[in-house]
Amino acid sequence: MTSQLALFGTSADPPTVGHRAVLAGLMQLFPRVCTWASDNPFKQHGAPLDVRAALLGAVVNSLTEQAGSDRLQLRQDFSSRRAIDSIEAARGCFPDDDLVFVVGTDLVAQIPSWYAVEAWLPSCSIAVVQRQGWPMQAGDLQRLQALCPQVAQLPLEIPAAASSSVRHHPNPELVPSELLTDLAQRNLYGFSIDDLPCADRTDPIQPAGR
Repeated sequence: MTSQLALFGTSADPPTVGHRAVLAGLMQLFPRVCTWASDNPFKQHGAPLDVRAALLGAVVNSLTEQAGSDRLQLRQDFSSRRAIDSIEAARGCFPDDDLVFVVGTDLVAQIPSWYAVEAWLPSCSIAVVQRQGWPMQAGDLQRLQALCPQVAQLPLEIPAAASSSVRHHPNPELVPSELLTDLAQRNLYGFSIDDLPCADRTDPIQPAGR
């Protein structure tokens, strides 16, 4: 019997309370969720990929401990600049699962122009998460459905917390609490010890793979 596998790749630059809410919601909707940090070829990043992966991994660990479930996994081996590589890696690891590629409404208009989209998009489903400030246009949805008839809109309430906003205006309220101390101690994304409610001198999160 097949099972659905939700795939959520993100630049995690940095992970925000919005990313955390998406992952928590996906855990409620799907039997298995895989996430990874990746490089976005269309922008400059605020931290190296291994650092972003470690930050995302800390969010994953927090959610799995909170839920007492291992249905959410960090899979950096799925990370790629191209969606087709991530899809192929996921299919190789979970050949019997139905793949559900999760995107925000900000990406709906872009997907039809992605690399080799005709080769991978028909083989999976698309699940769209509504991002505040990024309404989905009917024409964009129709173009996506022409390539992938299985497009669903997920019933998730996601706080307005764009990574770009954090990079330009560091706000402790927009990042998961489990990351704030590490971000401040390492002066990542403009955070400092002054942003902590108290100077918690715990060891910084180590980059993924180290």
